[in-house]
Amino acid sequence: MTDDRNLGVTIRGMTMPNPVGVASGAFGYGEEYEALVDLDALGAIYTKAVTPEPRPGNPAPRLADTPAGMLNSIGLANPGLDAFVADKLPFLRGRRCSVVVNVAGKTEDDYLRVVERLDGEAGVDGYEINVSCPNVAHGGLAFGTDPAQVERLTRRLADARSKAPGRPIIVKLSPNVTDITAVAKAAEAGGADALSCVNTLVGMVIDVKARRTVLAMGTGGLSGPAIRPVGVACVYKASRAVSIPVIGLGGIASADDALQYLLAGAVAVQVGTALFSRPEAPLEVLDGVRAFMEREGVGSVADIRKLLR
Repeated sequence: MTDDRNLGVTIRGMTMPNPVGVASGAFGYGEEYEALVDLDALGAIYTKAVTPEPRPGNPAPRLADTPAGMLNSIGLANPGLDAFVADKLPFLRGRRCSVVVNVAGKTEDDYLRVVERLDGEAGVDGYEINVSCPNVAHGGLAFGTDPAQVERLTRRLADARSKAPGRPIIVKLSPNVTDITAVAKAAEAGGADALSCVNTLVGMVIDVKARRTVLAMGTGGLSGPAIRPVGVACVYKASRAVSIPVIGLGGIASADDALQYLLAGAVAVQVGTALFSRPEAPLEVLDGVRAFMEREGVGSVADIRKLLR
């Protein structure tokens, strides 16, 4: 049997008990899934985005089905920083899994406000910096497609958080760029401890009969199995361009999906869209990764990438 210690993944001062987490935006703040999933069996919960002020999000319709996934245009709807600390964080404290707060904003100062406030709060293990959301009017892709801006923002956040042991700064990259390695290198140069790779792709669905877009905002973020090959390729490129760990996500619904990311160079993965139809998916993925490691005699999750021929 694979020793569960071999499943652990350490990024800066945070050690996840295993490599399988649940992606931001698909799992709320954890409490919503408590009756459906053993939260303490997860490697990490990447929370829904937190911004300084409450955000109502985009107008409806916000969701649209696609042949191999879905489009969403939620617009980072969230109760805001104060409400997160008062109402959401108490539930997350004491979880066995790591708690990584997804941080978003309209300006660099917005991101800084969230990290500085949360840095004094117990129950937070790391920060996932959302510079890649494709369905907001300000922030999001405006940051994530400009390497210079990514580097500057990352440096400000890395300087703002505690230094010992220090919660990791994980920059979430967009696939909606010409060269993802340029942004990956910029995040590393700014002091990022890891990368999440990737966020959703920009997509659109048009109702032919009505002759209008299905989503009220026109475009939205494409997720699900359709984007897995893109995500795997981005992880492969990014993990070879930087020396910091890469966390893979995009279209993971099975252990084989996750193993593609781990073979490509990821040290951990996140399950997102699959949760909507199968809340048990992350734990099935974990069982499959554990079985693969036993079968192949792999000593640690980080060694899986070495098996790629």
